[in-house]
Amino acid sequence: MAKIQPLPAPASSSSPSCCSPSGDESQILQKPAVYTVWMKSLVLTGNGCTVYGADGRVAFRVDNYGRRGGRDVFFMDGAGKTLIRIQRKGFGMFRRWEACRYFAGGEEARPWFRVQKAGKGGGAVTMHGSGRAAYTVDGCSRKSDYKISAGGAIVAAIARKQTASGVVLGEDVLTLTVGPEVDHLLVLGLVVVCGLMNRCL
Repeated sequence: MAKIQPLPAPASSSSPSCCSPSGDESQILQKPAVYTVWMKSLVLTGNGCTVYGADGRVAFRVDNYGRRGGRDVFFMDGAGKTLIRIQRKGFGMFRRWEACRYFAGGEEARPWFRVQKAGKGGGAVTMHGSGRAAYTVDGCSRKSDYKISAGGAIVAAIARKQTASGVVLGEDVLTLTVGPEVDHLLVLGLVVVCGLMNRCL
């Protein structure tokens, strides 16, 4: 399978180091991480996205074999094992996206998180058991430039990828930076929901 070569990390102590979670459960890592998100499916005729880790190999993927913006989408690891199921529910202003995690025993019955549009294309994220927005997505209407915040602090950001020489790549090749001590699987799930909200998956 083809690799997307990651960019070299800047020589700074505050720069994120690349790493990716593994295993059935989502991980909360102690260092920031950088992923490359290609808003294309690995399936030639499908819709979806592909997430590359620090080594340039496929870490996660979404292959939506149905039409764009499907009601039922599966987020998988690089080997095709389902980690999250995302469903679109409701209509119009009541439309929302619900995500359930998959474990060894199958799909979790209750939603892990819910996302509903708020403001100009952004989203409010509520976690299971909480009626308040735990995360917010700011600028989601611009699919190639937005941030994810928690308690007013930015925990992840996505933007168009640049090469080492400063060339900005197309709107479908993005860099996702995830801060330390943040659940990477949760953030990646939110990125997929943003793609569904904007009908680019």
